[in-house]
Amino acid sequence: MTDPADADAGGGAGAGAPRGLDLDRLAAYLAARRPELAAAPLRARLIAGGKSNLTYLLRSGGHEVVLRRPPLGHVLATAHDMAREHRIISALAPTAVPVPEALLFCPDTDVIGAPFYLMEKVDGEVFRSRSQTDPLTDGQRRDLATAMMDTLAALHAVEPAAVGLADFGRPEGFLGRQVRRWAGQLDQSRSRPLPGVDELRDALAGSVPEGANAGRIVHGDYRLDNLLATVGTGATAPRPAAPGATAPGQGAPGAATGTDPAGAATGTLGATGAGVSVRAVLDWEMATLGDPLADLGLLLTYWSVLGDSDAAVDNPVADGLGPRAGFPSGAELIDRYAGRSDVDVGPLHWHVALGCFKLAVICEGIHYRHTLGQTLGGGFDRIGELVAPLVEHGLRAVREK
Repeated sequence: MTDPADADAGGGAGAGAPRGLDLDRLAAYLAARRPELAAAPLRARLIAGGKSNLTYLLRSGGHEVVLRRPPLGHVLATAHDMAREHRIISALAPTAVPVPEALLFCPDTDVIGAPFYLMEKVDGEVFRSRSQTDPLTDGQRRDLATAMMDTLAALHAVEPAAVGLADFGRPEGFLGRQVRRWAGQLDQSRSRPLPGVDELRDALAGSVPEGANAGRIVHGDYRLDNLLATVGTGATAPRPAAPGATAPGQGAPGAATGTDPAGAATGTLGATGAGVSVRAVLDWEMATLGDPLADLGLLLTYWSVLGDSDAAVDNPVADGLGPRAGFPSGAELIDRYAGRSDVDVGPLHWHVALGCFKLAVICEGIHYRHTLGQTLGGGFDRIGELVAPLVEHGLRAVREK
């Protein structure tokens, strides 16, 4: 039986193809550049879950690959950069950081209406909701959280120049630019009053820390549901921590790498008894060179602000994350990271405040696109409700001493 969300290449853009794809044009483009991926019929379906860039599963003959493109309409400048995503997963492929194999990048907006790239499909599960995380044992949840932090430590240990990313960003002044960038994104997404958001912006701008850790690869949106993971029943022993850079082909702190059937690097990072494996880190659209504490601050925003507060109840962003879902506390996550990394975690309150501001702006942008009818999939109607509690917590965090 054919998936009702699938569409044949012959149907083109107007006969059942998922919104955001023109399968006729895509098939012709692939036939000229990757003919093995263009066997008729070409089918596609939207992979639900993401709230920003759009992700589709393409089926062509015996191949399954994943296509990523920007959202429909209201695409902010510097956001949703497909070229950056493709470049960084290509660069990280030989390291201990598990990423899908990059297959093709298309900058030509005439093909499907926006730049896009293809990557290999990697088997695994995105743990996003309570329906997925509640069946896990306490040990599995702990191991999943541990693997998440070990993977982040492995990313921050990669030397950018060693993987061709020395020019991937400007570490100097990174944190100040982050405040200005997200303030600019906010101004382009305002469609309603947002009490306190300007105060939070000004407080962040007036108290930017020095950023002693600048110069590392920063994911920009690191969280549990941006990982593909597997949870089995086999026991694996944790490998000893060894902070430092990782050269291509070498291990990283706590990482044992291999290759899955789809060709993506895999690891048993931090698995201590439940067979947890992080198989791929996804959604690299905001990656750059900067201060790794920005990743930690945003992760704590998801984990401890949305995942351990009244805002967590049934919200579409962090429903399955954090202590309320049975995972370890944010403090335990940071302790694990600090034991596997040479990054000085220091006081994180400013970075949590930045994470709250950044996520509030992202949610407001998604809310705005939803009001314009430019979102695909479910769960968008409540995104706007998260902005106020994020701003409130950000104000409390930025005032901490």
